[in-house]
Amino acid sequence: MGTVPSDHTHPSNDLGVLLRHWREVRGASQLGLALEAGISQRHLSFIESGRSVPSRQALTSIVQSLDVPLRERNAVFLAAGYAPVYSEVPWNAKEMQSITRALDRMLRQHNPFPAIVMDRYWNVLTTNASSPRFFGSFIDIAARKEPRNMLHLLFDPDGMRPFVVDWETVARSLIQRVYRETIGRVLDERSSSLLDELFAYPGVDASWRLRGSVGSAPNLPMIPMSFKKHGKILSYFSMVTSVGAPQSVAAQELRIECMFPADEETEALHETWMSGGQRLA
Repeated sequence: MGTVPSDHTHPSNDLGVLLRHWREVRGASQLGLALEAGISQRHLSFIESGRSVPSRQALTSIVQSLDVPLRERNAVFLAAGYAPVYSEVPWNAKEMQSITRALDRMLRQHNPFPAIVMDRYWNVLTTNASSPRFFGSFIDIAARKEPRNMLHLLFDPDGMRPFVVDWETVARSLIQRVYRETIGRVLDERSSSLLDELFAYPGVDASWRLRGSVGSAPNLPMIPMSFKKHGKILSYFSMVTSVGAPQSVAAQELRIECMFPADEETEALHETWMSGGQRLA
């Protein structure tokens, strides 16, 4: 009889449910997944039905083949009776110092333009100095409850929404980004709840849930986000950075969004705009 790994406990009946869920999400057959993971289809069938408990190595091959996000991989390992593999320490924990130092450097270097670090649910974790000054030139950003959520900030009629040019196009593009940029390319429960909250705002059309093209700006390779102030329109686009080859949950879920001027006029006016330091009435 084989020995049981020291970190193995009694497996939950949830393991088969979780594996079937991820296999269905990825559109993989049992045979296809078994071949990809290097196990037999019979063994995979037994695992999904609860008749067999996979080794840690076999389970690792399965979740890697299904490209399961790291947070959800930990849940799979727990369901199999194993200890979680990937650290779930906060993004600013001591173990994350090499990444947080890089974040600080990126944020500083992006001044005088806004740069924001967010988690997978668009909650703001930290920013550079220019970000609160930028958004604070429109609204009382300090009055908004923390953690501030960028999507709520842009959808809320009491937030940035009144200042966004062609808000409907921007909002539709943001909805599509939620689908496109979800970790593991699948909506989890919190992402779905976030979408429900956005669709609860007035003027948000239920048809925007349909995934498809939202158009593009003439002569531009992206949809800019433009803001109105003092009769001027300033346009920006963003670049999103993530951690390469993450090995912790927080590292995988971090996103750094940096705003850049979309045209020469915006670049020329931005510094003057930011130096004013006055909020729109």
